[in-house]
Amino acid sequence: MGKGDKKTRRGKISMGTYGVARPKGSGSKKDADKPKKADQK
Repeated sequence: MGKGDKKTRRGKISMGTYGVARPKGSGSKKDADKPKKADQK
């Protein structure tokens, strides 16, 4: 398992592809724009 392995994160970085091991975007960016429920008073 290394740079040649398609299923690992390191292999996907080497090939420049995305998938389960290396998601394209993180979900935290979408949540940062929304105000939290505690702030809405």
